[in-house]
Amino acid sequence: MPLKPALKPLALAAVPLLLATTLGCSPKDDDVTASSGSSGAASCTPDKLPLKTKGQLTVATDSPAYDPWFADNKPSNGKGYESAVAYAVAKELGFDASQVKWVVEPFNNSYAPGDKKFDFDINQISITPQRAQKVDFSDGYYTAAQAVIALKKDHLQPGSLADLKGLKLGAQTGTTSLTVLRDDIKPTTQPTVFVNTNVAKQALLNGQVDAIIADLPTALYITAAEIPGSTVVGQFTQVSGEPEQFGMLMQKGSGLKTCLDQALAKVKSSGELAAIEKKWLSTNISVPVLK
Repeated sequence: MPLKPALKPLALAAVPLLLATTLGCSPKDDDVTASSGSSGAASCTPDKLPLKTKGQLTVATDSPAYDPWFADNKPSNGKGYESAVAYAVAKELGFDASQVKWVVEPFNNSYAPGDKKFDFDINQISITPQRAQKVDFSDGYYTAAQAVIALKKDHLQPGSLADLKGLKLGAQTGTTSLTVLRDDIKPTTQPTVFVNTNVAKQALLNGQVDAIIADLPTALYITAAEIPGSTVVGQFTQVSGEPEQFGMLMQKGSGLKTCLDQALAKVKSSGELAAIEKKWLSTNISVPVLK
């Protein structure tokens, strides 16, 4: 049976290596490009925003919603990095917590073209040029690094990405972790593709793979709270291109981008985003950088 996501939130302080102060997982591209919207500053109030439901901000994420991005699989509790960011942005837009409604949107469906049932989706979705042709993105609220998770008993000590090539590796489908595994690590054995993180974790425990790839905060949480005897043996960024960033995703042409960007900018400039990152994503663990 796959491991169930842990329900206890983990207060993870700044990883001083690859986590950016502007703060895994979706396909990587060489350029981080968000699509532009048309809404102006004067219309950034709840009564003027082009919302799915008048007076209500509808926010989407996947189910289950994993730590440390969400706590207790309850996006509405305001706990976890992305839940806290969503409520901080909502507040800047003029909504109180009771006016925020959460809906479920599977990760791989979120960036498909077409009408959406949400105002924005927040679910570790990387901003890419390909996706920005089909949906709109806010500015980035998190800059991601990738990490390698292995069992301590296997004593893996890679000194570089090249040292990973001969290993049996795996990652979740539709994620940057899988893309960088294929494009940057380029293992000699075909990577194993998992439908979700729980299946990937179970495969690691079963010895089906030597290591799995995930974004760094998720990897730190998995090793600290979900798989006893596991460890993060290294972290890395994509070999080329701009750093991967997560953005809030909107329906193409929704008109919310400018307002979301303005709200997010206020959350950043006030220091609130840094405080949220410190509370939910930070750690004192030093993780080796693989190049």
